[in-house]
Amino acid sequence: MSRIKEITASELSKLIDSKNDFNLIDIRTPVEIKRGVIPGAKTLPMNLVPLNLNYFSTTQELIVIYCRTGSRSAQVCRFLDKQGLTNVCSLQGGVVKWASSGLGMDSEKPAGIV
Repeated sequence: MSRIKEITASELSKLIDSKNDFNLIDIRTPVEIKRGVIPGAKTLPMNLVPLNLNYFSTTQELIVIYCRTGSRSAQVCRFLDKQGLTNVCSLQGGVVKWASSGLGMDSEKPAGIV
């Protein structure tokens, strides 16, 4: 099994601040998303990822995927890697690590990708 690419909360914060083009996808459930999202994130519940492969395959930019602790996002990254997508990485520790690092969350309703 290939090792997935990961990004730390600190690295993601710097990436957001840099204004570089990348996609940030929150794969948590709608109930979890109501608690807040990382600024700039779009949402796509994990169970809908296989139905939206076209979104991922048409994006050349880096795609950062996150969930609550990093477990589900790692699974999604492995799945996408098996589909031939090499531009995806998982947020190490998910929003739990993001929040515990003192980084802010948006409480506004984020845009979904579908």
